[in-house]
Amino acid sequence: MNSKEFSLIIEDLVKKHRDMSYMDAIIHYCEENNVEVESAAKMLTKQIKEKIQFQSQKLNLIKGPKPGVLPG
Repeated sequence: MNSKEFSLIIEDLVKKHRDMSYMDAIIHYCEENNVEVESAAKMLTKQIKEKIQFQSQKLNLIKGPKPGVLPG
């Protein structure tokens, strides 16, 4: 499986389960398919990484500008 295929699977999981975050979708996929999370991390596309970062900032899990909020 390549990065593009893996990312499409993760996108599909997030679309099917609207309350599932990208991080949750990756963990869910790994648990269901006996894949190590570390291996899955290597298969993430830049777009998926950006979506994870966006969701994490929105939930205050990582520092960064809050989406939609002007600095100042």
